[in-house]
Amino acid sequence: MTRSRHFAFITQVYPPDPAAVGQHLADAAEELVRRGHHVTVHTSATGYDDPSARYPRLETLRGVDVRRIPFSSFGKSSIAVRIAGGIAFVAQAVARVLPRRRLDAVVVSTSPPMASLGALTLGAVRRAKVKYWVMDINPDQIVALGMAEPDSLSVKGFDWLNRRMLHRADDIIVLDRFMAERVNRKAAVREKVTVLPPWPAEDPAEIVAHEDNPFRAMHAAGERRVLMYSGNHGPSNPVTTIVEAAKRLVGDPRLLFMFVGGGVGKKEVDAAIGPNIVSLPYQPQSELRHSLAAADVHIVTVGDAIPGIVHPSKVYGAMAMGRPILLIGPDENHVADILAEHDIGWHVRHGDVEGTVAVLREIAAASPEVLEAKGRRAREVMTGRGGKAGSVARLCDVLERGV
Repeated sequence: MTRSRHFAFITQVYPPDPAAVGQHLADAAEELVRRGHHVTVHTSATGYDDPSARYPRLETLRGVDVRRIPFSSFGKSSIAVRIAGGIAFVAQAVARVLPRRRLDAVVVSTSPPMASLGALTLGAVRRAKVKYWVMDINPDQIVALGMAEPDSLSVKGFDWLNRRMLHRADDIIVLDRFMAERVNRKAAVREKVTVLPPWPAEDPAEIVAHEDNPFRAMHAAGERRVLMYSGNHGPSNPVTTIVEAAKRLVGDPRLLFMFVGGGVGKKEVDAAIGPNIVSLPYQPQSELRHSLAAADVHIVTVGDAIPGIVHPSKVYGAMAMGRPILLIGPDENHVADILAEHDIGWHVRHGDVEGTVAVLREIAAASPEVLEAKGRRAREVMTGRGGKAGSVARLCDVLERGV
């Protein structure tokens, strides 16, 4: 067994905040504790999407020492607000970690993007190992979405910070081959990069059947096929094409579209609520096994400019539940690779509303056996990787390496 080490995680989001980044970090932190290490998480005392949410300042969650910092998240109303919250958070986190008697490794992701600055400071002053888990890439994302100019001072500053972090990090973990290529264009760090796709939040041994599912009974009673989008409705995951297609199928009694989660794109969904479109908030972690299993097909969207910048991690929850995937996105992206290799769903491009309607009618007319076969292959892909436990173990092997 590896001898006990002290890991400090710096992340703006952590459970019970529903953000997926926080949940993945929690899974890794808990596995490190199970391996005999001490893990301290420095995170925000308020919600990321909802700054009115308040969490306990100090608590132990499944062996992890969680310390929450005030005045560190002011919501996501603008880039300036997000940057201000991120800077305030990182400054306080560094001040709290610096005086610790023991520090062997600092683990940071990309929430907030300036967490890298904290890791660079702690790595230099405390000579700790730095482990960089790249969940998304900014400023690339805000530039790709047209929210900032590529030659602006802030973008150049973030790019400089990214390159410094890539050079300094002892290990860099990215989520897919597209992200690895983008990172290596920023800095020649190929020998330090490990590609490890994330895992589903829920990986149940038994999948809840529709007839036994209270979530489906409450929100999707009847015999309609449920197509579900679950997760963040953000600009990187546009839902316009599927919403427009759903509106054209309002008279088709075979289909129900369910949008579960939050984000700025939820306004578009809420404006389209009708007989065949249902909008629900994020579901508690304890309810995911019911909400995800309530779908017959899961919808995954990938923005055209987003491959290599944001990873479509919501696909794994759907696959773990044995559900087919309807992908709306460009030809080149991680989910398209999975669909092409394993035949677990359908793929249409953004803006192709007619093509999406045609695919939806195909789904509505498909036999249960066709959907079950695609879903079974999706689940087999996940179990072939060792499921959630196997993925978390591989990630923690990298975090322990050289520490």
